[in-house]
Amino acid sequence: MNTVVEVKVKKLEHYDHELPLPRYESLLAAGADVRACLGQGRSLIIRPGERVLVPTAMAFEIPAGFELQVRPRSGLSLKTGLLVVNSPGTIDADFRGEVKIILGNFSTHDETISHGDRVAQLVLAPVTRAQFVAVLDINDTGRGEGGFGSSGRA
Repeated sequence: MNTVVEVKVKKLEHYDHELPLPRYESLLAAGADVRACLGQGRSLIIRPGERVLVPTAMAFEIPAGFELQVRPRSGLSLKTGLLVVNSPGTIDADFRGEVKIILGNFSTHDETISHGDRVAQLVLAPVTRAQFVAVLDINDTGRGEGGFGSSGRA
């Protein structure tokens, strides 16, 4: 079964208490859906090519050694032109401000987000920190410096 790690959620002053906290919509879902908190009856029109910050009215206390990743919801990305622009976005364990979702409209028409719409999913992930060491040379591989499609199309 899934491992459970407690993440504390602070409902900010403008939080709509009728909205649920982020939650998993199926038994084995990796991401918990998070909703737009715009105010009852309010919506946000996102014009083609525009990027906006969608408020959630929540702040999180993420345990040390973890991050929350902000990822797109596949249904929203398929059915609209809306994408989480900095995907996956990282919410660091020491960030205590309101989490806002950066959505971009990649369609040719206006898209609308309404209060309470599920706009992204949050994935709790462990963090491994690197120790970066300057060296004069690194090991070669078969791929070498090939990048950006160098391994083929199929």
